[in-house]
Amino acid sequence: MAAAAADFGGAADAVDTAASGVLGINRTDFRILSALMLRGPLSARALGEVVTLSPAATTEAVQRLVRARRLTREIDPVDRRRALITVDPGTVAQIAAMYDGVRAAGMDLIARYTDDELAVIVDFLDRGRQMQLQQAKRISREHANHASMNGATLPGY
Repeated sequence: MAAAAADFGGAADAVDTAASGVLGINRTDFRILSALMLRGPLSARALGEVVTLSPAATTEAVQRLVRARRLTREIDPVDRRRALITVDPGTVAQIAAMYDGVRAAGMDLIARYTDDELAVIVDFLDRGRQMQLQQAKRISREHANHASMNGATLPGY
């Protein structure tokens, strides 16, 4: 089971790595684009929390993606003092075109399962995601001293 889950994660990572290569960006920047495409416009703070980057790393990545015309900043209509970050429409179209085949193949796989089986799969994925995020926090917390002694920095989980 563990090997199958690791292999699945590795395969998903291979798809995302291929897509980020086509876009000419790194994997962290691709995670930012993906998060915004799934959730819609976010503030820099909210975006950093979603992709588990420090405020400084989030700012640097957003600036890099704005310069590359992959992201835009817009004034928040609710709070005009802050900006909302969105994915450029051309980039959305480019990513959607790359993932159309993945979506279609995924729908073909999903069609093989009953609603009850899909409910179990979704439950497993949700619980597994929560467990992974909890473990990331635990590792960061328990091993922060070791990393700082080696000069490494850990993201702010």
